[in-house]
Amino acid sequence: MTDAWFPARPECDWPQLVDDIRTWGREFGFQDIGVADTELSQAEERLQRWLALGRHGAMAYMERHGSARSRPAELVPGTIRVITARMNYWPPAAMAPGAVLGDPQRAYVARYALGRDYHKVLRARLARLVDRIKVEVGDFGYRVFTDSAPVLEVALAAKSGLGWRGKHTLLLTRKLGSYFFLGEIYTDLPLPPTPPVADHCGTCSACIDACPTGAIVAPFELDARRCISYLTIELPGSIPEDLRPQIGNRVYGCDDCQLACPWNRFAQAAAEHDFRAVRNGLDQATLVDLFAWTEDEFNARMAGSPIRRIGYERWSRNLAVGLGNAPRSDAVITALQRRAEDASPLVREHVAWALGGHSVGT
Repeated sequence: MTDAWFPARPECDWPQLVDDIRTWGREFGFQDIGVADTELSQAEERLQRWLALGRHGAMAYMERHGSARSRPAELVPGTIRVITARMNYWPPAAMAPGAVLGDPQRAYVARYALGRDYHKVLRARLARLVDRIKVEVGDFGYRVFTDSAPVLEVALAAKSGLGWRGKHTLLLTRKLGSYFFLGEIYTDLPLPPTPPVADHCGTCSACIDACPTGAIVAPFELDARRCISYLTIELPGSIPEDLRPQIGNRVYGCDDCQLACPWNRFAQAAAEHDFRAVRNGLDQATLVDLFAWTEDEFNARMAGSPIRRIGYERWSRNLAVGLGNAPRSDAVITALQRRAEDASPLVREHVAWALGGHSVGT
């Protein structure tokens, strides 16, 4: 799809169009659609404070683009509204998270990454929604995003009433919890915004208490430098040694704050087939088996998966930490020793740490 900009038709019944867009969105697999205006001054202030405290860690991209992240019209000129969308991803057939986390020989992969890469799925569905809107109003200005540009997704989703920002900083809903992806359509259509919903976290601190590394430093405040999702996905280099034991067997992302949230009692399984299916047995694979993959195997098995973007080196680094935290066994020691002279200095470092923890020298 080619993003394009055209004058919007002035004669449209805009409130009716919003209702129609929400209906079409559900037909295309989204659980809800909202509309936000572009005033994000409070979110911008919160972002600037977060950056000033250095809580973004090595995510330098969070500092790029200046204010375009919080001012949609600076990112995409002509934007006056943002159509927001969310789609469930909970995989119903996957091994229970507690069973995987409770077995230190298995590798825990965040539930959202067990299926197909969500970027492609959501962009395709949003593109279909754009095409359907065009049938009604003709050409209009738009640009589609799914975690692919400097967009304050949670702030926009909350502003449009898709949920509220939970204390873990993720979007929450009373009916569906937080296991969903977000996507946006920046547009020049003068759609009436949909109203926000109230915060229903109350005095609950379950997500804060559940974080293995204490990354949720206060309600609604996350220090990414301590977050396991950041450490296993975004961080390009060495994982701080003091945090490695807390990572346990989590090798790609972390769901602990969501698993602890009472609202996720109401989470519903994904309707989208690409998210329902578990690929490569990643819901119950062992650390030893995954660590034995070659780079070619990794690239082939992870084709079409969001995991592939971190690359074989980081994947191996994460698995080495998991093996260092696993109970000592001949299989664990053998797996680590086979890669003690790995071509990657990063992997060698983490293998050496893991072997040291098992009192085995390299």
